[in-house]
This record gives sequence, structure tokens and C-alpha cells, in this order.
Amino acid sequence: MAKEMICTNCGHAGKPKRYTKGSMIVELGLWICFLIPGLIYSIWRLSSRYDGCPKCRAPNMVLLSSPVAQKLIQQATPHTTDPGIAAPS
Repeated sequence: MAKEMICTNCGHAGKPKRYTKGSMIVELGLWICFLIPGLIYSIWRLSSRYDGCPKCRAPNMVLLSSPVAQKLIQQATPHTTDPGIAAPS
């Protein structure tokens, strides 16, 4: 089970999604036409997988409990003043 994370790029909070670089069509074509390049391309695709933001696909997501995430959340939350306290005139 993936933990809740926040993207440091766009600020989206949620579970990351697994992405694989490259193209399945290119991989299939290389396997059909050329065995060795197809194998090399498949190994590269499998080794380049990453968990990224489902909104912007950036690979830089951090746990919500981390100091970086807490700073992002604090910056995103607007600071309000107490309505019961009158501003000096």
C-alpha cells in the first residue's frame, strides 16, 4: 500500500503512480525485428520505472510527514487573522 505523498513540483497530494519510460510499440517492434536490441530496450524500460505524480508526472514526490512536505503545506495554507481581534486604527 502506497503512502500519501505530495508533489514538490505542482503541490498535488495523493498516492504516486508508477510510470515506465519509453514506448511499448517501439519495444514490440524491436522484439519482432531484432532480438538483441529488443532485449536491451526492454531492460532499459524496466530499469527506468519510477513513482511519479499522477497530475504532472514529475518524479519528485515526498511523504506528507517529511519536513519538506510540511513546509509546502504551510505555504499553501493562507494565513488568516482572528476576526475577534480588531486591527489598530
